[in-house]
Amino acid sequence: MNIVKNHSKKVLLSLVFGSLFASNVMANHNPNSPKPVNLGSAGTFTILTKTGITDVYPSVVTGDVGTSPITGAALLLKCTEVSGNIYTVDAAGPLPCASNSPSILTSAISDMELAYLDAASRVSPNETELGAGEIGGLTLSAGLYKWTSNLSISTTLTLDGGPDDVWIFQVSGTLLQASTVEMKLQGGALAKNVFWQVAGGVTLGTGGHFEGIVLSKTLIAIQTGTSVTGRLFAQTAVTLQMNTVTAPVNGGQYSATIHSNDND
Repeated sequence: MNIVKNHSKKVLLSLVFGSLFASNVMANHNPNSPKPVNLGSAGTFTILTKTGITDVYPSVVTGDVGTSPITGAALLLKCTEVSGNIYTVDAAGPLPCASNSPSILTSAISDMELAYLDAASRVSPNETELGAGEIGGLTLSAGLYKWTSNLSISTTLTLDGGPDDVWIFQVSGTLLQASTVEMKLQGGALAKNVFWQVAGGVTLGTGGHFEGIVLSKTLIAIQTGTSVTGRLFAQTAVTLQMNTVTAPVNGGQYSATIHSNDND
């Protein structure tokens, strides 16, 4: 009889604690938070482009970089500026560190394009045309935000949320962050969960700081001294000017070993 009673108590306690755990999970879930954009094999890259990477020395890039289908001669970073692998489609990349890896790049570029389409196709935004295209000075919670024209960030932008919260910004025009402006994450928010899908060009002004994954249909221009925690994915080129670009933590870390060349 005591065995039955003790078993019943254990079952009851399990149900109680299980209920409390489930309630806590539901309480911490943000219903406005969209699902993150799937980067696929592009998620191991910090900078990935189709038509090259220019650079005003010195820049510091933490993570893998690559460009395809353009020749590696269009990737102008030096080996000493990159803590990660440098991938090119031919032997013309920076020596002696560049890896001639066309198949790796073909897959990554394809996944970069799919990620752009994924972000652009999200529907039912939480906000449309917020701030009439000016979001400097705001504090934004997780969600899907959409603008049908240009977007500007003229003063500090703060993203406030937990480590599982996701922000997706859909911009039909250009994205401009003014010089010396710093973007801030608070409450445990992570750069790996912030996605900027931009149909036009992206310009980050001098001496500032930016957070998130940039998925640009065209050029990403990072001006002098600005730092980025995130990834720069451009379907044309990325231009650097003495910048620091760091891959976000807890998501698609770059590999530490140069892959063997492939010539397919």
